[in-house]
Amino acid sequence: MAKSTKKTKKTTDVDKLPDNAHIAGAGLVEEQSITNTLESNYMPYAMSVIMSRAIPEIDGFKPSHRKLLYTMYRMGLLSGTRTKSANIVGETMKLNPHGDAAIYETMVRLSRGYQALLHPFVDSKGNFGRAYSSDMEYAASRYTEAKLESIAAELFHDIDKDTVDFTDNYDATMKEPTLLPVSFPAILVNNNLGIAVGMASSICSFNLREICETTVALMKDPEHDIASTLLAPDFPSGGRIVYRRDEMEQIYETGRGSFKVRAVWSYDKKANCIDITEIPYTTTVEAIISRLVDLVKSGKIRDISDVRNEIGLEGLKITIDLKRGVDPDRLMTRLFSMTPLEDSFSCNFNVLVAGIPRVMGVREILEEWTAFRTESVRRRVYFDLSKAKDKLHLLKGLAKILLDIDKAIRIIRQTEEEAEVVPNLMIGFGIDEIQAEYVAEIKLRHLNREYILKRTDEISRLEKDIADMEDILNKPARVKAIIISELQDIAKKFGQPRRSELIYPSDIEEEEIIEEEAPDYPCTLFFTAEGYFKKITPQSLRMSSVHKLKEGDIITQTVETTNNRDLLFFTDKATVYKAKANDFADTKASAMGDYVAAKLGFDEGENAKYMVVTSDYSGYMIFLFENGKAAKVELSSYSTKTNRRKLIGAYSDKSPLVAAFHISEDKELLLTSSSGRMLLVHTGALSVKATRNTIGVQAMTMKARNRLVKAEVYSEGRLAKPNRYRTKNLPAAGAMPAAEDLGEQLTLE
Repeated sequence: MAKSTKKTKKTTDVDKLPDNAHIAGAGLVEEQSITNTLESNYMPYAMSVIMSRAIPEIDGFKPSHRKLLYTMYRMGLLSGTRTKSANIVGETMKLNPHGDAAIYETMVRLSRGYQALLHPFVDSKGNFGRAYSSDMEYAASRYTEAKLESIAAELFHDIDKDTVDFTDNYDATMKEPTLLPVSFPAILVNNNLGIAVGMASSICSFNLREICETTVALMKDPEHDIASTLLAPDFPSGGRIVYRRDEMEQIYETGRGSFKVRAVWSYDKKANCIDITEIPYTTTVEAIISRLVDLVKSGKIRDISDVRNEIGLEGLKITIDLKRGVDPDRLMTRLFSMTPLEDSFSCNFNVLVAGIPRVMGVREILEEWTAFRTESVRRRVYFDLSKAKDKLHLLKGLAKILLDIDKAIRIIRQTEEEAEVVPNLMIGFGIDEIQAEYVAEIKLRHLNREYILKRTDEISRLEKDIADMEDILNKPARVKAIIISELQDIAKKFGQPRRSELIYPSDIEEEEIIEEEAPDYPCTLFFTAEGYFKKITPQSLRMSSVHKLKEGDIITQTVETTNNRDLLFFTDKATVYKAKANDFADTKASAMGDYVAAKLGFDEGENAKYMVVTSDYSGYMIFLFENGKAAKVELSSYSTKTNRRKLIGAYSDKSPLVAAFHISEDKELLLTSSSGRMLLVHTGALSVKATRNTIGVQAMTMKARNRLVKAEVYSEGRLAKPNRYRTKNLPAAGAMPAAEDLGEQLTLE
């Protein structure tokens, strides 16, 4: 039987509704206040990212770090053998339900193998990649193994003694700590970077021994000079920190600022190469090599013959082969200024304290950590005190039995009901229910004088311990002494020499940074209406002068110049972008050329309108606007001492720009309005303005709905009756063109 191809319509509950029925609210659009929408939808998300993801708390950890480390602690990985990383990731998902990939990435960063932390907390085995290389991928979690490092014991010091608060996990099946009771300021010992919504955190690492010494010194003297004990940050990747005391003091005081870090290099005279063995923490080997290759290809560096990535079992190594006769010191000085071999670390010490993000200096962070640690120690002592008092109470009840063990046995034997044993012991010895319960639970083999005497000998020791703990709780100085002692022990046990050396500006400034100039040779520059640029040598132009252009595009500027001239590209967004002719590669007329907006990184929707070629920034810029105004600005206003590539406010944005001209001497400009009127304006009649974004002066008066549509440099003979369009005073309306002057130069809109 043939299978039917007829389709049957699926009936829904809506189909069963009568014709006059309707669904409430269907098709209605409800207007909502954007403020209410942000408060109800976006603000909870933003607060969640700030509080639960990106910003570290005073213990030095983000929630993802804390959940992972606590899971490993619960798994017994502090003293046990390593286990597969996949096992750790799976267990952590009971606390952190964000997927196995995110959890494993967190563990990789905390591992010794990845080398991102000065004091890693995860002892790793297998391929965990490298922080200094973006190409070295870590292996999957099923191949690697891990456990906790010994220093991680200081993160969980007495965590089972109520030193920190615990909260439910996401499904309320387990408890997890809100903070870890770290016994040293981990917040400043390891790097911590995070980007939240509307804020970020960037904390550099400091040497553990220096941090502990500084914390101890501040606890003893709140006015302690931090810079005397905390020299500078210390990075796991090493490098050389350019030390400026004023920069460091600003960071220590405010939590904001930046400093420079340089790579460590050596010269192999025999092989004529430079070996780089340490790089700034903020960059990677691949980024450095890519920049070196770009500099060589563009001709800005001509002393390098080869660059190799030689990372191996011995660690990081970049080899730069030099050409014969190259001075390595001079080359490295230039490379530091042109590549990430010298990079800046920007500090933003943003930390969550009691659920509130705060940007704090080192002093304030250490004070907050000290307050947090003081509370943890007090809670630990109070926990031990409570346990000791409970035990003392039991032992005092046991001591009363010592007076007559036989009586205790007789009471138990003569009691007919089990429920009456405890009340009868309470009556017989004058002890309370807790003590009687404890006595009743003692095994028969322990009901002898020797056992009871041994236990009751603890009473005097417990009484001394209790008195001592009560004294600690009553005297803040004793709590402070405990913290100081623990910090000193940690510094002695886990402290290590600095990895990042310090160098001083005087050691650098003595070396004169010499820019290697690109070769200077004649060339012709072409700029089109669509924003394309070509640099062509005379030889290439002689071979072919037929230009390839985008459909509908035309060449608007042709300038014969040389390769080392400065270029200024004025855009339709009142911005000017600066470059050099040698930034662009030589090309041919048959090529499309470089699209300037892409080459120089224009903002979206921004287009280049006019090009200026100069070497000494002499002459003037003339800007003509639709409202008939003209502005005259010295070109030197666009000259900057620094290598700024973008200047905003290049001209006024009050009215759309019609045309711009660079003139070395005053000349006449022919202006044409939308009404057809024409006016010859001599630029000498325009006063020079001091500011770049001046609105200028009125050159051509405009009637309602009229505007300036065209401006061009006037050349003699262009008009039959030029005096008809000249005027003694500005502004002027201009004149309608004579019949013999009508031609291509006039454009009516």
